[in-house]
Amino acid sequence: MLSSMNWVLWSFIVLSGGVLLSEGASSSSSRPPVIKVGAIFGKNTLFGKTASIAFKAAEEDVNSDPSFLGGSKLRIMMNDAKRSGFLSIMGALQFMETEAVAIIGPQTSIMAHVLSHLANELTVPMLSFTALDPTLSPLQFPFFVQTAPSDLFLMRAIAEMITHYGWSDVVALYNDDDNSRNGVTVLGDELEERRCRISYKAVLPLDVVITSPAVIIEELIKIRGMESRIIVVNTFPNTGKMIFEEAKRLGMMEKGYVWIATPWLSTVLDSGLPLDTKTLNGVLTLRLHTSDSRKKRDFAARWKNKFSNNNNNNKTIGLNVYGLYAYDTVWIIARAVKRLLEAGDRSMVQPSYDIFNLVDDEVRQIGYWSNHSGLSIVPPESFYNKPPNRSSSNQHLKSVTWPGGTLVKPRGWVFPNNGRQLRIGVPDRASFKDFVSRVNGSSSKVQGYCIDVFEAAVKLLSYPVPHEFILFGDGLENPNYNDLVYKVTTGVDFDAVVGDVAIVTKRTRIVDFTQPYIETGLVVVAPVTSLNENPWAFLRPFTPPMWAVTAASFIIVGAVIWILEHRINDDFRGPPRRQIITILWFTFSTMFFSHREKTVSTLGRMVLLIWLFVVLIITSSYTASLTSILTVQQLNSPIKGVDTLISSTGRIGFQVGSFAENYMIDELNIARSRLVALGSPQEYAEALQNGTVSAIVDERPYIDLFLSDYCKFAIRGQEFTRGGWGFAFPRDSPLAVDMSTAILGLSETGELQNIHNRWLSKSNCSKAQDSQSDDSEQLKVHSFWGMFLVVGIACLVAFILHFFKILRDFCKHKPEKEEVIPKPSRITRSLTKLQTFLAFLDEKDEESKRKLKRKRTNDDSMNTNSILRTTSRRSI
Repeated sequence: MLSSMNWVLWSFIVLSGGVLLSEGASSSSSRPPVIKVGAIFGKNTLFGKTASIAFKAAEEDVNSDPSFLGGSKLRIMMNDAKRSGFLSIMGALQFMETEAVAIIGPQTSIMAHVLSHLANELTVPMLSFTALDPTLSPLQFPFFVQTAPSDLFLMRAIAEMITHYGWSDVVALYNDDDNSRNGVTVLGDELEERRCRISYKAVLPLDVVITSPAVIIEELIKIRGMESRIIVVNTFPNTGKMIFEEAKRLGMMEKGYVWIATPWLSTVLDSGLPLDTKTLNGVLTLRLHTSDSRKKRDFAARWKNKFSNNNNNNKTIGLNVYGLYAYDTVWIIARAVKRLLEAGDRSMVQPSYDIFNLVDDEVRQIGYWSNHSGLSIVPPESFYNKPPNRSSSNQHLKSVTWPGGTLVKPRGWVFPNNGRQLRIGVPDRASFKDFVSRVNGSSSKVQGYCIDVFEAAVKLLSYPVPHEFILFGDGLENPNYNDLVYKVTTGVDFDAVVGDVAIVTKRTRIVDFTQPYIETGLVVVAPVTSLNENPWAFLRPFTPPMWAVTAASFIIVGAVIWILEHRINDDFRGPPRRQIITILWFTFSTMFFSHREKTVSTLGRMVLLIWLFVVLIITSSYTASLTSILTVQQLNSPIKGVDTLISSTGRIGFQVGSFAENYMIDELNIARSRLVALGSPQEYAEALQNGTVSAIVDERPYIDLFLSDYCKFAIRGQEFTRGGWGFAFPRDSPLAVDMSTAILGLSETGELQNIHNRWLSKSNCSKAQDSQSDDSEQLKVHSFWGMFLVVGIACLVAFILHFFKILRDFCKHKPEKEEVIPKPSRITRSLTKLQTFLAFLDEKDEESKRKLKRKRTNDDSMNTNSILRTTSRRSI
């Protein structure tokens, strides 16, 4: 049972009801014996039949408790409006004259707009649970109260269902009355907030006017030929049943369609009225949500067992949600009267809906919608004590069986079957015609890389896309691509644009692009000279300092080896010329004959091994660098990239119609006076050769094609923008999404690369060009200073050890025979010692050892003779 209502709205009832009650009480000190409430409904309508039962039940329940109204009796007076606006007005005036405290009704929003003005003037509250037009504002009509949630929330729920399934275009089918029309207007607003739209509004006459299905068939045929397959039916029960019967005959209940019916359908189902459910297979519908309770279950049982069976005219009417709201509306009035006498609090109600899926003869509930929590598969009451969470990850519905019996979510649209081909704008280029160009002067036949990509993608779609190409431009110069893209937004000139159209921010604001089918970016191209043609190119792997340090290291290592080996190795003795040659040969040959270290001493071997390791690393690096230099053409130019281009003062060329012009002005802050418009590859080459421009800025695909024919130019630096080319479609076009998927398929299968190779992979240049700077492959000293340091330390350590060894041997050495000469001066003695030491260094080690041995022998003989002489003297 409905347990709570928006009592803030009911304050108007209390205030106005108080006026009528106080007037009646002025003549008597007791309470009025009867409190009258009027009701305006068509008794033969579904809502009228339901209301009659609910009003009677509510009246009995209120009057069953004498203490509730303090002895007063509630009386509901029904007026049969018979779907007549005149009778509705007369009935309202009659109730106002009989001092009714409130009026329940009218049944339709059309009459609600009219009678609300009378209610404002006469301050009589009117309450309706069927006139739910969102435009019936409480500010404009303070005495009109909607006791059921406004259709604003219904349309919000439908909009969130549509975005939940990822659809964007909707067809609205509705009657031309205030409630249906204004509800669809609100639906359009809700969809627009979610970047969706109503693409077509199919308007039907009033429900009471439709006598044959001809007008319905006419609208359904129009819808069948349109793009969108999402159809929202906001109508009345009689019209709704006719719509689905005719849709079934027209084949519009098959796979690919999506039908969403407003609560009129759930009301028919709940009421148990005759309905061919086979025509509704896969349809979605909504119903006002009422929380489960014991009172609701008891009332439903009473409805089935007593109220409907006691009324012969209504025994086939089941309890629908409007019966619940009718019953509660009476209680609202009763409680409002009670609140007049007894002050009370007020509570709020949360608008929510049940969502159903009709499958064969079964009605399956797939979820709920609440203005608090959005879409969910659990009752909304469980979220009311939690903070709202409307994130997409928190929105859930159960699986749906769609029209045609499929469980796969429909795409929601098809290519329109209205006989008109897709009009595709194509740039009529004057240059770089490999991308797109007209065929032999034809006005509609085009060819090129972009065209082949588009046609290949269309073949991957699961539906036909009839199209025609319309050339844009005169073919004498490249057209303005911004103007071409803008033509798509008008909906008159082009339905799409196919060509070498860059995806840039300005264009994405007005159209939707597909997935890029080729990557691109702006690059700088400039004249270059080749460094490989220099006869001294073999010296380029090392910088001059590197060559100097390497040469010095050879000399130092050779000197150290000579010092270490001169006294012990015959290879390092002899005339000076021979020793120099030996040193150089021995040092250089180490690179090729690693066995050389076996012929030297231990210290020399240590130095040579370290030196050999360093030589091997330097040699391998040199070889790799030289190979790279000779294999990849090295180019030289004063323009190194976009940074040097910006800082220079030279003029810059760009392609006519390209976005590069605005980019350089707006983003790079290059003066417009420096820019030169060029229209063809020939103009590019001439401008670069004669110095009209110092460089050209254009997109990479154009430049690659240009360089395939002109080999004296090269790209300098890297791409300084990132982007791609795509096909342009109107905003929110489903075809853009499907074409993007098709382009990804072409990329995965390799067909996209095949098309690229067929049109763009060609070159008339014998050598590949490279954008590296002229010194990028050179080897510098700082890369090897550690190894040179190790060699230096090894040489120093070996030299110190060898020096101390020589010094020790020299100290042991003395001349064999000392000549008697006059006492020399101090300087002379020093020079004599230095000459002796140098002579000792130059002396072969074996000769020194032989002299030392002979000296020791002589010394021993002299000592022996001396001992003998001393002994003989003592004997004498």
